Amino acid sequence: MQSAIKKIGNSAGVVIPKPLLAEIGAKAGDPVELAVEDGRLVIEPVKRLPRAGWAEDSKRLVAEGDDALAWPEFANDEDEQLVW
Repeated sequence: MQSAIKKIGNSAGVVIPKPLLAEIGAKAGDPVELAVEDGRLVIEPVKRLPRAGWAEDSKRLVAEGDDALAWPEFANDEDEQLVW
């Protein structure tokens, strides 16, 4: 499959067809890692940890006062005895 290098400001870009993105598990807007190996340009999706950003999001929710239980009526029987 061929594409063309296009000028974008002082840089350049290549249009990557959707089927090729799907094959590497990426989509438009995803971060990628660029490298040159043996004279070839290699593009790989950035590997993310499944829960990356959760700690920051939970702190933001607490700061916004939006940290209440979604289903408070589904408590555990022993919740009153828990010591944190």
